[in-house]
Amino acid sequence: MKRKIFEKLEEYAYFIWLILLILIAVFVTYFYDTNKKTQVFFLQKSFDNIYLNKTFESITSNLTPRYLTVHFQVKKGDTYENILDRLNLPIEEKKRILNTVKKQKEIKSLKLNKQLYFKIDRKENIKIIEFKIEIDKKKDIAFYRDIGLNNFYSKIIEKNLNKIIIFKEGTIKNSLYNTAIELGIKPNTIVEFARLYGFQVDFQRDIWKGDSFQIIYEQFENNDGSLVESGDIIFSNLNIRGNDLNLYKFELQNKEIDYFDESGKSMKKTLMKTPINGARLSSPFGKRKHPILGFTKMHTGTDFAAPTGTPIMASGDGVVTKAQWCGGGGNCVKIKHNSVYQTIYAHMSKFGRGIKKGVRVKQGQIIGYVGSTGLSTGPHLHYEVIENGRKINSQKLKLPSGKVLKGEQRNEFEVNKIKIDVLKSELIAGIN
Repeated sequence: MKRKIFEKLEEYAYFIWLILLILIAVFVTYFYDTNKKTQVFFLQKSFDNIYLNKTFESITSNLTPRYLTVHFQVKKGDTYENILDRLNLPIEEKKRILNTVKKQKEIKSLKLNKQLYFKIDRKENIKIIEFKIEIDKKKDIAFYRDIGLNNFYSKIIEKNLNKIIIFKEGTIKNSLYNTAIELGIKPNTIVEFARLYGFQVDFQRDIWKGDSFQIIYEQFENNDGSLVESGDIIFSNLNIRGNDLNLYKFELQNKEIDYFDESGKSMKKTLMKTPINGARLSSPFGKRKHPILGFTKMHTGTDFAAPTGTPIMASGDGVVTKAQWCGGGGNCVKIKHNSVYQTIYAHMSKFGRGIKKGVRVKQGQIIGYVGSTGLSTGPHLHYEVIENGRKINSQKLKLPSGKVLKGEQRNEFEVNKIKIDVLKSELIAGIN
């Protein structure tokens, strides 16, 4: 009988051992988990101990981290020198940073609201191991310390921006500017739109209530959807009393961007008809009684009334030959465009950034802001056009025609125009 029992046990020996191993594993796992939970409980209780926390804070409060990061946003009056002074750097380290920055033409001068970042190593001798300066909304320049050579090497960093294509259209109620703002179009895009049509449209006298416009433009955004910068206008249409003025963006072979009508003719002409947006013609060219001097004299320019601070644009490419106080004209700028034409802009409240004698300006560039300096009864722009040394009526000036695309360039433009028309159709269909 006993023998039969042992035989049966031998027959199931492997199975019995397997059951025993499983039970042992379950017991060990349970014991380990229970013990671990107990340890975690007591450890957490220790961390929550108010006396231990106070002791820890007392010890760590006297510790200084080795690396410190500092951010600055450039404010009015800031220079590289006074920003570095705030970092309490050794004199030699400050000189090294300044010399490094001055070698980079993109950031030689600080611009308002630009961002700066410094990473400082505070172990032993204080030194900067990395710093970054914003060039524009699309890229930064970063400087990294070469410990061996004790100097910096630089790298341009392109920001990760999303390009969004936007379509807007509207009917003008009182002014183009106000209607566009209500549609959510940014001011710099509106100014560019006005500049494109400024060669043949007077926005004060030619635009009527009920006229309409369409615009397709680029917008660069961060990943969170916040606007960083407006890009180029791709297409625009201005309908004035039933007449369509279409403009298409086209890149020429020299990478220059220009805008052409449907027949391949550039809108860019020698001079803009009106170098200011949203202004009212307050005094035309010709004889008039001077509002301050009191006697009748020749008014050799055209006056445009506008609020103080309204941007004034260069009506054409050229070189600034004067940017100074001009007596009765107050703050004024004079631009020589070519051998035939010169223009004068007077009564400015202030000059545009970097505008001084000898500087070359581009058509549409801001050269100053509306004011009432000199002999003036209120804020306005006094605008003069000089043709072959003689002052003429800018509003009656017959402007030279723009460039006309021909041959292969014309064929490329036609293909580009079809692509833009298709894009416009898709954007309109997406809205509807």
